[in-house]
Amino acid sequence: MAASMKNLPLISLLLLFASSLFLHSALAELVCEDLPNELCAFSISSSGKRCLLETFAMDDGGVEYQCRSSEVIVERMAEYIETEDCVNACGIDRKSVGISSDSLLEAQFTNKLCSKACYEQCPNIVDLYFNLAAGEGVFLPDLCEAQRLNPHRAMVELMSNGAAPGPVSSASLGFDGSVAPAPSPL
Repeated sequence: MAASMKNLPLISLLLLFASSLFLHSALAELVCEDLPNELCAFSISSSGKRCLLETFAMDDGGVEYQCRSSEVIVERMAEYIETEDCVNACGIDRKSVGISSDSLLEAQFTNKLCSKACYEQCPNIVDLYFNLAAGEGVFLPDLCEAQRLNPHRAMVELMSNGAAPGPVSSASLGFDGSVAPAPSPL
């Protein structure tokens, strides 16, 4: 009996290890490539990479949409699928292909992004557009303040900072840590 009591810590450790392996395999990880296209855009994988919808040309000339992991890493979030409330409040489109700052040039979109319902309640979307704006040389809180005070001037200022329509790569956004993180909602 004394010999079996000696092995109790070892047996407990083995049981803990085996149960952790079972639990890890039972809990599925969020992988962008496994998401349906309708949930892809504005989601974040378990590894912290942003998911994005991409198009691929088919052999028959058609186009297929696929969810892919980008190289853009979100520092403070993982395993996240954006809520429909935030999609609606922020005026984003889940059918968006790629990641682009183009929508920042649209006054109606910027107005929704800067609204209390979006800016204070949807940190994933605010973080994304904070970094996209920074890639264009714009500080999102300043853009939102200008949008509230004078929407036309906000767009003129954005354009004068060199913002131009087109996709933005993760390299141009400085996701190596050089861009300040988005402000947290209060």
